[in-house]
Amino acid sequence: MYTFDIFSSLDGFGSHSGDWGGYWGKQGPEFLARRLDLYSTDQRLVLGADTQRINMMLLSGGDEEFDPWVRRMRELPTTVISSTLQNPLDWPDATVVSGDAVEVVRRLKAESEVPLRSHGSLSLNRALLAAGLVDRIQVTVFPVVTGQTGSDPIFGGGPDLDLELLESRTLDGNTQELIYRPTLHVTQ
Repeated sequence: MYTFDIFSSLDGFGSHSGDWGGYWGKQGPEFLARRLDLYSTDQRLVLGADTQRINMMLLSGGDEEFDPWVRRMRELPTTVISSTLQNPLDWPDATVVSGDAVEVVRRLKAESEVPLRSHGSLSLNRALLAAGLVDRIQVTVFPVVTGQTGSDPIFGGGPDLDLELLESRTLDGNTQELIYRPTLHVTQ
């Protein structure tokens, strides 16, 4: 099972510039508890090089600075797919694997005894969606529109998909978590 886990503004951006702060400043106790619950189970994280670089830059301080779910995410075994990064990384239990991302993830899915999850890594996950390797898209939609400051359109340039809604929940009264099963859209 491979889950593409992403945070989004209502208008579909995965990040922003400006003074919004982390999680667009909208995290609440239900959201934080849910994230910790999601990352408390055994799983393998799969990240692309750009996301790993950002994570190492933002999350290399002392663990006490981070939300508990972020500390847990850092502890998970992590496969970083990259032709530019090299082992060892400044990240606990991370291994760099080079090669075609689709083939790497296809092999991981066949061999892994635990579910795979990717948080962020937009270009990696667009390629995996196009190859039909993503089993779930878990999008957490924060109650913001970032028309002026939004960056990184999550699905821009990716394949057309049909989505089956499997789960939905509201966290802290205003943040939506939606879990979909994607299938490639076939034109008639």
